[in-house]
Amino acid sequence: MIQLKKEICTDLDKAVTREWLETNGLGGFASSTIVGLNTRRYHGLLVATLKPPVERFVLLSKLEETLIMDGQAFELSANRYPGVVHPQGFRYLKQFRLDPFPVFTYEIEGIEIEKSVFMRHGENTTVVMYHLKKNNHPEQPNTLSLEVRPLIAFRDYHSTTHENSAIDSSIEEQPGKVRVTPYQGLPSLYLSHSAADVKKSGDWYRNFEYQAEQERGLDFHEDLFNPLVLRFDLKQRRQAEVIASTGPHDAGCAVEFQQAEITRRRNSLASTHLEDPFAQDLALAADHYIVSRGDQKTVIAGYHWFSDWGRDTMITLPGLTLPTGKYEIAKSLLRTFAGHVDRGMLPNRFPDAGETPEYNTVDATLWFFEAARAYLAYSGDLDFIREELYPVFTDIINWHVRGTRYGIKIDAGGLLSSGEQGVQLTWMDAKVGDWVVTPRRGKPVEIQALWYNALCIMESLAQRFGDEAAAKRYRNMATVAGWSFNRLFWNGKAECLYDVANGGPPDPSIRPNQIFAVSLPYSMLSPERSKLVVEKVQEHLLTPYGLRSLSPDDAQYHGRYTGGPRERDGAYHQGTVWPWLMGPFITAYMKVNQYSEAARTQAAAWLEPINNHLQDAGLGHISELFEGDAPHRPCGCIAQAWSVAEVLRAYVEDVKAIKIAAKTVENQPGRLRSAGELASVARPV
Repeated sequence: MIQLKKEICTDLDKAVTREWLETNGLGGFASSTIVGLNTRRYHGLLVATLKPPVERFVLLSKLEETLIMDGQAFELSANRYPGVVHPQGFRYLKQFRLDPFPVFTYEIEGIEIEKSVFMRHGENTTVVMYHLKKNNHPEQPNTLSLEVRPLIAFRDYHSTTHENSAIDSSIEEQPGKVRVTPYQGLPSLYLSHSAADVKKSGDWYRNFEYQAEQERGLDFHEDLFNPLVLRFDLKQRRQAEVIASTGPHDAGCAVEFQQAEITRRRNSLASTHLEDPFAQDLALAADHYIVSRGDQKTVIAGYHWFSDWGRDTMITLPGLTLPTGKYEIAKSLLRTFAGHVDRGMLPNRFPDAGETPEYNTVDATLWFFEAARAYLAYSGDLDFIREELYPVFTDIINWHVRGTRYGIKIDAGGLLSSGEQGVQLTWMDAKVGDWVVTPRRGKPVEIQALWYNALCIMESLAQRFGDEAAAKRYRNMATVAGWSFNRLFWNGKAECLYDVANGGPPDPSIRPNQIFAVSLPYSMLSPERSKLVVEKVQEHLLTPYGLRSLSPDDAQYHGRYTGGPRERDGAYHQGTVWPWLMGPFITAYMKVNQYSEAARTQAAAWLEPINNHLQDAGLGHISELFEGDAPHRPCGCIAQAWSVAEVLRAYVEDVKAIKIAAKTVENQPGRLRSAGELASVARPV
């Protein structure tokens, strides 16, 4: 349970930097700051997904709440308007906690009201419940009521709403239910309630300011519409409920829905068999990113604004699903993306509006092999790999040999070349107009590490399936790639790896991409060179929250992540800290230090600041990135799937050491593991 006391809740500057997030397993969500002051266009009580997991719309932005005692009004809400914050209900906020979902405790003159917010899993439904916990008012008021004013937006979650005459302000009222349909082509919003009475309003609230959007150089003003007012008599009934949904419900089901959600989360956590508190917190966070796409599963890359990406899904799959025992979900994720392989490539992104997937990545496909290897090592599900994935993998290798999109093709030295002018194919993909911020055409270092790893996986699978000719082919391809890699990528002067080789002088930038040549199960490097790479990365890139994307000694380094889109994209991979990279760094560090107890102690200490970060920014989650310069302010998405997944994987497998069933075999240059050795890696005890 995360609990924030009054000193944080009543300090607006501190309070608005802490955000809560509820999700529904479909891609929809509810989110705001702990004081209910929306600072983002993405904040809202019901952000519904109309075509799961995409086409997300902010239907209900927020509820304005007023406690009325004998005619005296006490505003519980908070909004930022030009030059003023009004009202300032945070002054009454005694406590905020995640238990397991957001719970707000307000205290006004001896009266204590508790509000809870959660989403119903599998529905575009948010439940808001109020409970009069205490009434110690010295004069015991004759009347005590709560007024709730819904503010609706009804717009794509990337945009903002402004006052307009096209809105239909009418409401359809039935006992305990209200329906509003403000715009044709969008769903209705149902507000089921236990209110004593309903009053039609029809007012616009103008000029909300969203501070986070202003800082990002984006449109930060919005108008919201209030169609009605709900009044609850707290003298007659100490409970008040509002269910906001795209379908009708009975407000009397709110308590039932609440208990069902508590039970679901409790059962999900129990199924992980993780007893360590940090691991449990990460496992709870992991559950928010796994969502439905049709009858299969996919992964939301980050909240608030990412959809499901191929690269992110394959990187996150091992951490999100395997240490937590969600093998069927892992299989579903693999099956989902296997069904979208085209010309030997995995899609990089499913667009928000549900158009054709985008095939513009060189690494997502290679991470697919590693995700499948990890799944097999944990589950032992060889039949699934043989019947559904091995043919797809074989086709992928063949496409990479003869060449596919964007110049992705094996060169004469057995390494994987890729790239075309103006196209970014690796995870360092920032681009502003025609400006490619981190051009990495040619042969990026991590792509070679992933390619070699994929070939070794294929050799092992071929052996297990009795395909000796294929095993020999993959073994020979890997041997050639390993020899070429060591000749081309070793920077003897700096004693580390070059970042990119492209026919000219190789790029000596010290970036974190080289860590994968050590951390992946199959490595082309000798133990001596592996240790030097880890030491170089530790020296230049390691911070309390992850690895910098570029050494501070580099002339292109940006230590801050501020400004408009151009400024931020220009810094995105030029010094920002990425928490997800802490996972491969910990794995590589443990490997070169032979999994010693001293190494485990050090790795645990390195992860402690991230543990503390769970009570900052996106509460219970790990941010997308941090600034490169101290104090390393969290930036980007407040909740990033691969940040959570890779920290969880490394913590469970490497630090807590529950991944090995048999002794892990040391990687030797040019030496391939047997099928039995492959199965021993990442198998839980």
